[in-house]
Amino acid sequence: MHHDWIFDVLEDLRSYALQNGLTATAAQVDDALRVARAEMQSGLPRAHPETGRQN
Repeated sequence: MHHDWIFDVLEDLRSYALQNGLTATAAQVDDALRVARAEMQSGLPRAHPETGRQN
């Protein structure tokens, strides 16, 4: 997958949030990770939000 980097970014954000007592933020990032994984695994083509072209 060419979008794998997003998981690293989200995991870094979650780690930062947990280390700094931002538990609600960490929980939201967990939700974002779940959504991102589900979307990536679905294999459905997605339209780019700015161009409307399929990825």
